[in-house]
Amino acid sequence: MAIATVNPATGETLKRFKALTSEEIDLKLAIAQDAFACFRLTSFAQRRQWLENAAVILERDAEKFAEIMTTEMGKTLKSAVSEAKKCALVCRYYAEHGEAFLQNEYTETDATESYVSYQPLGIVLAVMPWNFPFWQVFRFAAPALMGGNVGVLKHASNVPQCALAIEAILEAAGFPEGVFQTLLIGAAQVEQVIKDERVKAATLTGSEPAGASLASLAGSHIKPTLLELGGSDPLIVFPSADIDEAVEVGTFSRVLNNGQSCIASKRFILHEAIAAEFIEKLQIKFASLKVGDPLDPETDIGPLATENILNDIVQQVDRAVELGATVLVGGQQLDRPGNFFPPTILTDIPADAPTMQEEFFAPVAMVFTVKDIDGAIALANNIPFGLGSSAWTNDPDEQQRLIRDIEAGAVFINGLVKSDPRLPFGGIKRSGYGRELGLDGIRAFVNAKTVWVK
Repeated sequence: MAIATVNPATGETLKRFKALTSEEIDLKLAIAQDAFACFRLTSFAQRRQWLENAAVILERDAEKFAEIMTTEMGKTLKSAVSEAKKCALVCRYYAEHGEAFLQNEYTETDATESYVSYQPLGIVLAVMPWNFPFWQVFRFAAPALMGGNVGVLKHASNVPQCALAIEAILEAAGFPEGVFQTLLIGAAQVEQVIKDERVKAATLTGSEPAGASLASLAGSHIKPTLLELGGSDPLIVFPSADIDEAVEVGTFSRVLNNGQSCIASKRFILHEAIAAEFIEKLQIKFASLKVGDPLDPETDIGPLATENILNDIVQQVDRAVELGATVLVGGQQLDRPGNFFPPTILTDIPADAPTMQEEFFAPVAMVFTVKDIDGAIALANNIPFGLGSSAWTNDPDEQQRLIRDIEAGAVFINGLVKSDPRLPFGGIKRSGYGRELGLDGIRAFVNAKTVWVK
């Protein structure tokens, strides 16, 4: 894919960028290595100040950064503003808590003194996706930099201006030259970076194939990785739930970011006692959503990020219908310029259809009816993914059963699945491994060094 800004609402190519040469990549890594030699010795207090400065910039110029996000990948302007401000939140969180998370941990042994010292690894490569082009990067960068590491970013090829803006924010915040650099490179050039002995670890948020490729390559060079990959999260609703609230939150979750979120509620699993009511209300909500210009504050759903993504979802929906699925709302590509696809509800999907095992990265909800909690859990877990999950019930026994038995990195009861700087975030099964955010996030790329002194 060319490194370029292509407005997904119009299809217009606004700006092209030239990929770095092999020699230029080598120079960038040399700069990063030199920066790490000094940066690792800076105080927590100094890193804290730089992160707080970054938060101020993100909040002050949120509208400017939002316009870049919207222009490059199509998310609504209001959601892009919220994303910029959430990035400020994660910067402030690690500025406040990072030092405490990495303090020496003392243990009594036969030594005079014994403890664990948390020390930075060095250069960490971040391969990041386009769907949350600021948030995904900052949820890596804030803990990594607070921990004393330096970062190099290979961002998605369709959001180069976001990538450059993030580098500029951290530089303006005071971080020394080379501590965080954007590498404008294609996917094929990632291998050079991973194989370089100066790079000590890597993190990737993206597709399963991309994650498998990165992990395989890094593993062959004995380098740790953290992967956050796809998801097909269930939203399970039982009779004791507040149905109206579940419909409201479920709709918001499914169409958030134009339907392009890993932790969106994609499979609505409904107890048969409330299925008819829920489906009727869900149809009304989906039919009322406004699709249009993402810069318009009245728009609920903007375009999909690329033409390829649009083509993929058209094929997925068509294939599901051919196999017997019923379209309750939407289902057809909109006849207008840009990568627009309407909010869509599918039901009656055959149990053996490939659709049952796929992720829909668009505003498409799959609806299922089950007889009891056993059927709900079995259906929720019958998927290669295990990222998030949402369950709606006010029955304490049902809540505990769902918390125990749903196979996912997160279970949210009566609420929207979301990432929070205070809580670890990540998945199991083919949704990846490792955890970002919280205590786990800052310790993902440090050396837990055992110290024993007699």
